[in-house]
Amino acid sequence: MNWKEHIASDPAIMFGKMVIKGTRIPVELILEKLAAGNSFETLKQAYPRITTADIQACLLFAADNAKHEKTLVVA
Repeated sequence: MNWKEHIASDPAIMFGKMVIKGTRIPVELILEKLAAGNSFETLKQAYPRITTADIQACLLFAADNAKHEKTLVVA
């Protein structure tokens, strides 16, 4: 899956935050709710416009960003 098919950023929507395409639902909100223990089904009930693939794309987006993150080690 390519997360770019499900996630976009537009300066006119949510100040340019990454959102699920066609919505104003920020990726960070979905990630926070998953971290808090919400299931995919709970999220889809709370936000009927999103799909399982949208939620998976949020996880892939986070993984991709973590993979390319630069870490500064301070001794």
